[in-house]
Amino acid sequence: MRMNLDVKSIGKYISILYRQAQSYITHQLRPYNIGSGQYIFLLALYRQDGINQEELTRELLIDKATTARALSKLEQEGYVKRERDPVDKRAYRVFITGKARKVRPIIYQTVRDWSDLLCADLNDEEKVVLDAILKKMVNSAKFHLQQQ
Repeated sequence: MRMNLDVKSIGKYISILYRQAQSYITHQLRPYNIGSGQYIFLLALYRQDGINQEELTRELLIDKATTARALSKLEQEGYVKRERDPVDKRAYRVFITGKARKVRPIIYQTVRDWSDLLCADLNDEEKVVLDAILKKMVNSAKFHLQQQ
């Protein structure tokens, strides 16, 4: 059974939450010169240090140019270093630096604080349902984009 959803409202609320998250994270990480466009790369690298730049682009579902710009900024700030892939000389592997390791707890705490703020008025059951729904939406988007 398909409900008649106001799709404009879903997109509107997702857009508002995205912009507010970017603003919050930018403000919190400003002292470290990490913008809202860079922290997601650090989060991915904390999970998989040394990932190839192309794989990082695919994992985050971001275009190559945006990845290159974000990594350049992080490299200038001393958070990452890029090295030629020894197997594929055309590719670069991206590694976090000691400076990035030092801010890891701050970045994780910032993300947790934002999530806590968003979910402050939700009970445990609502949080579980929300998590499941958001995962389904992301998987639907990924599937659709892979079909193009």
